[in-house]
Amino acid sequence: MEINLNGKKALIGASSAGIGAGIAKVLASCGVSVTLAARNEEKLKATCESLDTSRGQVHQYIQVDYNEHEAYKARIEDYFKSNKVDILINNSNGPQAGGIDQKNLADYQHAFELLFQNHCYTTSCALPYMLANGYGRIINVSSSTVKEPVSNLVLSNTVRTALMSWSKSLAEDVARDGITVNSILTGLFDTDRIQSLTKLDAQRLGLSYEEALKVRLKQVPAGRLGTAEEYGYLVAFICSEYANYLTGTNIPLDGGLLRGL
Repeated sequence: MEINLNGKKALIGASSAGIGAGIAKVLASCGVSVTLAARNEEKLKATCESLDTSRGQVHQYIQVDYNEHEAYKARIEDYFKSNKVDILINNSNGPQAGGIDQKNLADYQHAFELLFQNHCYTTSCALPYMLANGYGRIINVSSSTVKEPVSNLVLSNTVRTALMSWSKSLAEDVARDGITVNSILTGLFDTDRIQSLTKLDAQRLGLSYEEALKVRLKQVPAGRLGTAEEYGYLVAFICSEYANYLTGTNIPLDGGLLRGL
C-alpha cells in the first residue's frame, strides 16, 4: 500500500520539533507541501529545510505563540488570507502540569484558550476551502488522558476532553462534504514534553531521571517510548484515500498504555 498525497497542502501546529516535526517529515515524504507553525524560528527553519522536496513540494513556516490567544488568532487569520490547506493538524504545547489544588480559574482559562479556542479558530479558518473542494482532513493531536485522566495533568485532562466532544460534533456536520475529523490519543512519546514531565516525577518521587523513566515505561506493554515518525505514519494513513470512511474517532497510539476497552 502506497500513500500518495501529491499536491496536498498541510498546516501543522507545534511542528518545529517532536511529534509535530515527525508528522511534517512523513507527510512531506508522501508529497505534501507543509506549513510549519511554532514559536522558535531557528528550529522552524531547520525543520523546514530538512523536509523532502523531491516531488516539487514547497514548504514554509509561520511563527506563532499558542500561549497568546489574541495574537495567535491574528497571525492565523493573516495566514489564511493567502493560503489554503487540505490537511489541518491541530497541535500545540501542553499546559503546565499540576493537580486541582494547584490550579485557579485563570489557569483553566489559559488552558481553554491554548487547547480549545486556538484549535477551533484555526479549524474555522481552514474549513471554507475544504468544503468548497470536497476534501479535508482535520486531525487533533490529543492525549490518552482524555480516557484515563492523570491526577497531576488536570488542565490537560479537562480541556482536551472538551475538544474531543467538539470534534465529534464537527465530524458529523462535515462528513457528507468529504471532510474527516479524527483525534489521536497520544501515549508516551520521545518528546521534550515527556522529558519535562518525567523530570517532575523524578523530583516528586526522589528518583533519578532514568529511574523515573523506567517507572513510566512499566505502564507501557510495548516497553518503550513511541517515536515521532511512528506518529507520522498514522497521520499519513488518516490523510489518505484509504481512510475516507474513518471519521469521528479517537484513536489511541500508545503502545498499549490504555487499559480500558
